[in-house]
Amino acid sequence: MTELALAVRSGDRRALARAISLVESHSSDARALLADLWQHTAVCRVIGLTGAPGVGKSTLVDRLARTYARTGRRVGVLAIDPSSPFSGGALLGDRIRMDDPDPRVFIRSLATRGHLGGVNRALGGAIALMAAAGYDLVLVETVGAGQSEVEIMSHADLTVVVLMPGLGDDIQANKAGILEIGDLFVVNKADLPGADLTVREIRSMLGLVDKERARLPITKTIATSGEGLDALMAAIDAFGRSPQEQARQHQRRLQQADHRLSEALAELVVEDIRTAAGAGHWQAAVERIAGRSIDPEGAARELLRPPVEEA
Repeated sequence: MTELALAVRSGDRRALARAISLVESHSSDARALLADLWQHTAVCRVIGLTGAPGVGKSTLVDRLARTYARTGRRVGVLAIDPSSPFSGGALLGDRIRMDDPDPRVFIRSLATRGHLGGVNRALGGAIALMAAAGYDLVLVETVGAGQSEVEIMSHADLTVVVLMPGLGDDIQANKAGILEIGDLFVVNKADLPGADLTVREIRSMLGLVDKERARLPITKTIATSGEGLDALMAAIDAFGRSPQEQARQHQRRLQQADHRLSEALAELVVEDIRTAAGAGHWQAAVERIAGRSIDPEGAARELLRPPVEEA
């Protein structure tokens, strides 16, 4: 793991790809690798892009990544795809939709593998690896998101919500979901009729959620041609500069660290209890739950109790 960690830190793209695959496996080697690299993962800005299917997130991410790369930044892209319920693999690779990717940009697709929230369970580890490899900007594209796919907040420094003209009632339906997590809003496909109306609708919905949010930036883009990209990048780069925003960013990072700690603790506790109980006791508890002779919480409490030693 030390050799692989050194290769990742040197910027070796193949080593980074191997390391991300290892982290997706959630093995003990993956944990050792992340432990070796954790202190080298701080200098990295994570931008999450989320929104409904079909709004053009992949094209927008592709354009953003290329443009940032031309400015000299090292850019990584993590594209989260829905999984096949049979193989666990990605149903539609976003890399396919990112036509002729720039060789200066590292792009990796991650399957959700049944994880809820629009992201991948290994996303935090993958971001950490990219930071350790020297990427100073990571773009994360979530799966097509609705009202509940808001976990990107637990990983991104800035969340961009992408919408398009003609959503109508969808904006109303999402106002209690992704409209609450956005730091910046983009109306993509702005060459379609109703783009200005969509901007006004978003502004109105944000005002209903919170008066402060009504002042958040809303930009218009046509990702296929690159129109509006400069304004979007200016809004992204301006985010977090004021003392108030910097204070909120610090608080967000504390919340993200709390989230990561809770996730890690939950995984370790389950593994330890499964090991301590043994396969027989664990399976017996599963069968009792399935047979309705005990509820899941009751079975969990039994497994949490230390075994009684026989005299």
